[in-house]
Amino acid sequence: MYVKLAKRSKKSPRQRDPHREREARKYSNPIPSREFIMALLDKYGAPLDFLELAEQLELSQEDDLEALRRRLNAMERDGQLVRNRRGGLCRVNRKDLFAGRVIGHPDGFGFLKPDAGGEDLFLSPREMRRLLHGDRAVVRVVGVDQRGRREAAVVEVLERNTQQVVGRVYQEGGVGFVVPDNKRLHQDIVIPTSEIAGAQHGQMVVAEIVEQPTKRNQPVGRIVEVLGEHMAPGMETDIAIRTHALPVAWPEAVQSEIAGLGEEVEEAAKPDRVDLRHLPLVTIDGADARDFDDAVYCEAKPKGWRLLVCIADVSNYVLPGSALDEEAYQRGNSVYFPDRVIPMLPEVLSNGLCSLKPEVDRLCMVCELYVSREGKVTRSRFFEGVMRSHARLTYDEVAAMLIDGDPVLCRRYKGLLPHLLELYALYRTLHAERAVRGAIDFDTTETRILFNPEQKVERIVPLQRNDAHRLIEECMLVANVAAARFLLRKRLPALYRIHEGPPDEKLLELRQFLGELALRLPGGKKPEAKDYADLLDSVQGRPDAHLIQTVLLRSLSQAIYSSVNVGHFGLAFPAYTHFTSPIRRYPDLIVHRALKHLVNGGTARDFEHPQPWLQNAGEHCSATERRADEATRDAIDWLKCEYMLDKVGDEFNGIITSVTSFGIFVELDEIHVDGLVHITALGKDYYHFEPVGHRLTGERTGMVFRLGDPVRIRVAAVNLDDRKIDFVLADTGAARSGHLRRKKSRKGKARLYGKG
Repeated sequence: MYVKLAKRSKKSPRQRDPHREREARKYSNPIPSREFIMALLDKYGAPLDFLELAEQLELSQEDDLEALRRRLNAMERDGQLVRNRRGGLCRVNRKDLFAGRVIGHPDGFGFLKPDAGGEDLFLSPREMRRLLHGDRAVVRVVGVDQRGRREAAVVEVLERNTQQVVGRVYQEGGVGFVVPDNKRLHQDIVIPTSEIAGAQHGQMVVAEIVEQPTKRNQPVGRIVEVLGEHMAPGMETDIAIRTHALPVAWPEAVQSEIAGLGEEVEEAAKPDRVDLRHLPLVTIDGADARDFDDAVYCEAKPKGWRLLVCIADVSNYVLPGSALDEEAYQRGNSVYFPDRVIPMLPEVLSNGLCSLKPEVDRLCMVCELYVSREGKVTRSRFFEGVMRSHARLTYDEVAAMLIDGDPVLCRRYKGLLPHLLELYALYRTLHAERAVRGAIDFDTTETRILFNPEQKVERIVPLQRNDAHRLIEECMLVANVAAARFLLRKRLPALYRIHEGPPDEKLLELRQFLGELALRLPGGKKPEAKDYADLLDSVQGRPDAHLIQTVLLRSLSQAIYSSVNVGHFGLAFPAYTHFTSPIRRYPDLIVHRALKHLVNGGTARDFEHPQPWLQNAGEHCSATERRADEATRDAIDWLKCEYMLDKVGDEFNGIITSVTSFGIFVELDEIHVDGLVHITALGKDYYHFEPVGHRLTGERTGMVFRLGDPVRIRVAAVNLDDRKIDFVLADTGAARSGHLRRKKSRKGKARLYGKG
């Protein structure tokens, strides 16, 4: 009797689960959590099949068993569990098994990046036969290769990443195959003759994979779209769009939602807003801009200035939960290619109702700021407004009026000129305060590709920034900071643009590099942006200033979106967000919703976006931002290669922008095209790579090639498919950087080595 009573009083697995309350909140019929299942498998110490595990969890009802089956499938998919050949479920742990994402290499091998972090695991070409870049897999460590890397073998493929491939189709010997444009996809896709879909040899196509690769067989696919000839105009963008799976077409549900939108703002939307239509607000953008999402106005006050930054009220049209909102979220941002734009919002909004065009009424969110003569924001508020832009100005026009005093433009815009002059005075004050604050101001060069009437690259030119660019930048910065401060003050969950300080490893490498130049970065283990800025100022005028700036820039982390504010290191702001571009960035739209929620009397308790959702949104938008950067970089690299095709054999001056163990990358002066001088083309010598010093040093000659050094090269080859340009040194004398290094002889005397 005692034993029976003891058994009856024993807690069930559901009751013993430390996460039972969480599971109960999420599910109407909760079963033991993932953590409890993994702990049970650890304790049991051996694989359990489905029925054995169900018995251990005391689950017997059909609904419970179905819930368990789904949970186990999800855990397998996420790499937490793996089944052995007998169907037994095993725990994936960091000691024996690793789950992670596959990183392919063009040469056929690859690596597994473990989900739990730590060292990447090497996958030999043999193991990569059944994998493609981006797949998720479980592997086990089988040894260490000759280079000291831990080598892994595939246990199970968890998830296939590649469903469609963009590439060039070839037909040889009655067999068709597609060579992927993405060189990390190292296997060709076999295309049966019946699935060639009329594609001609050498054309660019999209192939759908119908059979994923196995140990013995290549992937098999069918052609679903013929893009056209290899070098057709716009092909580089078509390829980038499909390679990176950028959404282009608008779903039917979105088209239905926007079908009723016109070109003018409805009168019913204007009441209860502050009327700003009498103020001479203006937009200032590039000459080729099509969507205008910000307008500014400035007037002098006794103690400083009153600045209005008016941003298109996108949140009035894109409502949470709508099909339009879901599509905007998936896109994350607009993508700007050299020849076209893939917008985040349909054109009726991005170039219509939400674009602050001149002489039409538009809804806006307004940031009103009072700035002191010392550049400090003394007061700010946000409100909903209705405005009318008084002019669409370009950066060049504003610079011509404010800096050059262009008489024609000054007469044309004489009614706006007093406000523009106040705006310029405010800018100079804010810019001076920026220096005091210690924001880092890297001097980098952006380029623009100009096309001829046949849509071929005519020129690649650097973008010239003037004070008008910087003026608008400062206005946007001060508005973004005000938005972040307001959200923090009201303790509303929000999305911040964060930029953490340099990682410890990169900081150590940076200090070692600076030590070689007898320079020092202050700040100890936690340097501030001002320490970087002061160091940059101190090296201006040095011949190696560009080198030092490049190394400083590469030591920094990448800015991302997060629901947890940690400040913005580079801009030296304790809190920063993105508020000023909701037409083209989804995070800005989220911030607008948060601001409107507060303006209309809402609190943190009833905000529609909870903190966990915001964190996921931040990670998603950071990923879509990286996706856009990679896609545009692919297209630009293609165009630069195409531009250089007829320049093989020509000589150019350039500067070394990267040093690796296999050679130096050189950016050409004036045309800003990068190429590789392979280490075998540096002369008859053995070169040693010094990563800390960013240089290659010749063992025999003492010749040094260092980041930032000028060189003269000759274009040796251009490979459009691989987007690679090969350079060689123009000659053994003038091509060299001219750096001299002393190398001691066996007799103890110093030998001097220099050019050639």
